[in-house]
Amino acid sequence: MKSAALAAALALALFASAAQAATCEAQATEKKLAGAAKDSFMKKCEKDAAADSTKMCEAQAADKKLAGAAKTSFVKKCVADASAPAAAPKK
Repeated sequence: MKSAALAAALALALFASAAQAATCEAQATEKKLAGAAKDSFMKKCEKDAAADSTKMCEAQAADKKLAGAAKTSFVKKCVADASAPAAAPKK
């Protein structure tokens, strides 16, 4: 039961990460930002989204009672997985 909840949380995080990138773009468009202002806004927005992903992954590691290298490895992979959908597909 606990693993199902964690899987659901991870799936939500992956969706949220992709949605956050689209949300940042939508917010920049809504604010009619362009050029350096848009670049700065996007950088901060994406940084904030990454911080949220890290917090969520660290919470999952705590739920699993991970520590040390196991926690570091888990969090690193979790954050990478969470940010993967937001990255442009390679051709």
